[in-house]
Formats: sequence, C-alpha cells, structure tokens
Amino acid sequence: MKWNAKSISLVGAGAIGGIMFSLGLTALAQRYERSPLPLEEIRSFTDVFGAVKANYVENVEDKKLITGAIQGMLSDLDPHSQYLDADAFKELQAGTTGEFGGLGIEIGQEDGYIKVQTPMEDTPAFRAGIKSGDLIVRIDDKSTKGLTLSEAVKLMKGKPKTAVTLTISRKDYPAPLVFTIVRDIIKIQSVRSRDIEPGFAYIRVSQFQERTVEHLVNKLNEVAEKQALKGLVLDLRNDPGGLLHGAIGVSAIFLPRDELVVSTEGRTEENRRKYYTNPEDYRGLRDDPLRKLNPVFKTLPMVVLINQGTASASEIVAGALQDYGRAKIIGTTSFGKGSVQTIFPLSATTGIKLTTARYFTPKGRSIQAKGIEPDFLVEETPNGDVFSKLYRREVDIEKHLTDGTPIVKDSKTPEEKAKELAEDAALLAKLRAEGRKPIEPGSSDDYQLAQALNLLKGKPVQVAKPKENVATIDKVIEHPTKHNSSKEKR
Repeated sequence: MKWNAKSISLVGAGAIGGIMFSLGLTALAQRYERSPLPLEEIRSFTDVFGAVKANYVENVEDKKLITGAIQGMLSDLDPHSQYLDADAFKELQAGTTGEFGGLGIEIGQEDGYIKVQTPMEDTPAFRAGIKSGDLIVRIDDKSTKGLTLSEAVKLMKGKPKTAVTLTISRKDYPAPLVFTIVRDIIKIQSVRSRDIEPGFAYIRVSQFQERTVEHLVNKLNEVAEKQALKGLVLDLRNDPGGLLHGAIGVSAIFLPRDELVVSTEGRTEENRRKYYTNPEDYRGLRDDPLRKLNPVFKTLPMVVLINQGTASASEIVAGALQDYGRAKIIGTTSFGKGSVQTIFPLSATTGIKLTTARYFTPKGRSIQAKGIEPDFLVEETPNGDVFSKLYRREVDIEKHLTDGTPIVKDSKTPEEKAKELAEDAALLAKLRAEGRKPIEPGSSDDYQLAQALNLLKGKPVQVAKPKENVATIDKVIEHPTKHNSSKEKR
C-alpha cells in the first residue's frame, strides 16, 4: 500500500490527533530491513505476557495486550510516533479534504486525559468557548482517563445537530466546566482574505489542505483584480500545518521555479529528500494551479506573520521565504515542529506513525524544537503576548526530539511547576477581569498586522527590543535571489 499524498494530517471528530502533523507518507512496511531480534528482551516480554494471561484479575484478550505493548513502545519514543488502530487509520485517510463531522477541536493527550490543542475558528467548539489547554475529563457520562485519541473521537463523533456534553478542567478555574455542544459538519476554509488598507492585501492560511494551493491562487488573483497592490501580508499565525505538498505549493507561489523549499534528513535513503518549487513536488500528476497565478505575486513586497502556534508545514513556508529574502517575518518564534512522520501499514486497516526524519530550511537550518525566528520580534500587543502562557511549543513537550537527543526530561521541580501554574492562573484571572480576549486576526486591533503594514510602507516598526525599533522598507524587503547552495541537479 502506498499513499499518493506526500504528507497528511490526522483528523477526527472535528478533532486533530494532537498537533496537526506533516506526515511523509513515502514508505512501505516491507521496505525497511528487519534487525535481529533481541532474544533476551523478547523472552522478558513473553514472560510478562504469560504472567498477565495467567494471573490478571480478569481475562484479557491477546489482541488487547499486543496492541497495548505496541502503543507503549511508540509513545515512549517521541510525542508524534503513534499506533494507528482501524479508526485512526481511517480518519487519517479522511482528514485532508477540509470537511468532516464533529465539534471542531484539535486534540492531544496529557497525563492520560484528552487535551484541547486548539479550537478551530468558526466551529461549534470555538463558539461554545472551548479553549486551548483545556483538559476534557468526561465526554457525556464517560471519563476520558486512559482513553486513546481514537476512542475519544468515537465518543465525540455523531450526526449533525445532535448534542454532546464535555466536562472540562481548566487550570485557572477551581471547578470543572460543563459545555453542551451541538455537533455540526466542520468545513475548514483554509484561505481567507480581509480588506485592510488600499494597496495592501491580507491573506490568512489557517491550515494546509488538499486544495489550499488552488484556493490561495484564486484568492490572490481575486484581490489583485480589485486594486493595484503595493504589498502583501501572509498570515500564518496559529496555522498548525497539514499537507507537506501544500507547503511546497504555497512557497512556489512566491518563489521562482526550481528553488529548494525544504529537505529532510533521516537514517534511510528514502528519508533523505529535497523538495523544490516544481509541480511534481506539490501537485504530482494533477493540473498545476500556479499556471493561473497573477505574476505580480512573484515580486510583490511581502511580510509573513508567525507566532508560537505556527507549526510544521507553515514553518516550512516561513523558513523558505525567509531564507531567500523573499519576505520578512514578523511576530514571535514559531512552534518548532520540524520532524517527519512516516506511515507504515501493518494491515489493510491498521498501521504505525513513526518519526523518520527532520525538516531543514533551504539554508540547512533545523526547524525541530527550534522553530523559525522572526526577523522582527513583535509581540501580540505593545505590552507583550498576554495569552502566550496558554500555549506550548515543541521544546516544552516532554520527550520531544532534538538534534541527537530523542528524550528530554522535564527538569522543573514540583514546586516550580506549582508556582508556574499559580502565576498563570493569576495572569488569566487578571485578563478575565479586564475583559481581555485573544486578538482577532486581521482586525483593527491586530497589533502585529499593524507593524507588518508599517514595514511595507517604510514606516518604523515597533519591536520588542528598543535597539531594533526602527526599520524601513528599503532595508528589509528584498526580491527573490538565487542561492547556489540550494541547487543541485535532480
């Protein structure tokens, strides 16, 4: 079984399994070499298996024990390696169209419970008030303690217009919160535009789906037909990623042909690859949507907005445009999800998702656990990122992959963790009392967007560090340049 997509994302129940991963689906189970089995360790496993079968208080099916062993083996490697049962495997195939049934939340796991990573914009969960960082402790009358992501997905899925009750533990609230949410068909519109100022275009990409490149080309052409453009702001804030070929295609919109966009480095030859701004790398055999692109967007001055929620495929785009000097990056350091997950089918209905490589920008910078550093550090407001403590980055996740160090232990003491939680709770209580809420992207209150427009207009940009608080368009906006280091014969 081979998947045609270069990469794909886990989606289910209006929920994405953890952070939206870019998955390199290029390998088959038969293609890796089997190492000799460690007989002593296998003997220990069979001894434990036999002890459970003979002595556990209840009879346990062999399949359940084996599946649990596989899940434990993979989850101990890094946060993104995972066993895919039949439901998760099916959701994997269905999760790239941008339309599915459910609530509209991205989920992961923490301390045995289901954790909300992000509520998707304009979905039932978002409108109900579900927040990033919420722990779902009950779904209707069932505890989520110990549930797998696919089991939680099953409970949250249902027919549109039916209700599901989520009991939420929120760290700044002493008592659980109860939300009754009506299910709906979730249609994720990955590309949106907004009128800001005459002569300037604002485009937001919320995630990378099967048709994101096509939709972005259409939206850009539509904007260019309305007015003569002086500059473009591409908003990738809180974009959790998605399809790898979508990232390649979006990069190709703004870069010349035959430029390196991203490379992967792994242990096997098939996991050492380079992806270029060519149709074969972002569309395969399908029609190339870039044939319809207005050529103005190849040279139009542009700024890319990123933050700590910019992850994976969106980091690939930001890194490529930054390396070539095609755009300047404004915002805060991105999430740092720079690893590749490959799907190895175990059967027609199950498989494993295994981390097999790291992503590198055209200049060879590693994205993993580092992220993309903005050219201009501009926080959410003039007073800082007041909601930044609601989010975690890859480097904050236990067992995250780093350069040569697969497991990173949390070095904070229980006292330090308790103090941090208390500080977070105090901050969030203060924000609640002030009536503060996250800034709506593209609105008149969007401080980072305002600074992007200043940059495009040649006005001073107010950055976090006073010594860097003035920059002009003449100094920072460059046209695409060729980098010999990124070229090689294919």
